[in-house]
Amino acid sequence: IRDVAVTGVQTCALPICIVLADQTRQREQVATVCGYVLSVGDLAYKDEAKFPNGAWCQKGDWVIFGRYAGARINIDGGEVRILNDDEILARISDPEDILHM
Repeated sequence: IRDVAVTGVQTCALPICIVLADQTRQREQVATVCGYVLSVGDLAYKDEAKFPNGAWCQKGDWVIFGRYAGARINIDGGEVRILNDDEILARISDPEDILHM
């Protein structure tokens, strides 16, 4: 398994309609999501051509990944995503460091 399981993704369903400008929609297409790594599969980061310096993350790290990345699983009101190792964009120290614009 070369997948990485992350949690910490929050979703919200409100009965509100918001019209977004084209520029806002374009910016959201490249938006990233922050998550906490729950586990890393045995085969994750084993492709030396893609990851010559080894793993980008390990269990217990905070990472960012693309908004639509991974398979989503809803559990007890939260969301867990199963991501491929190449869908992790970066490791971060603290999710509070992410600037939301």
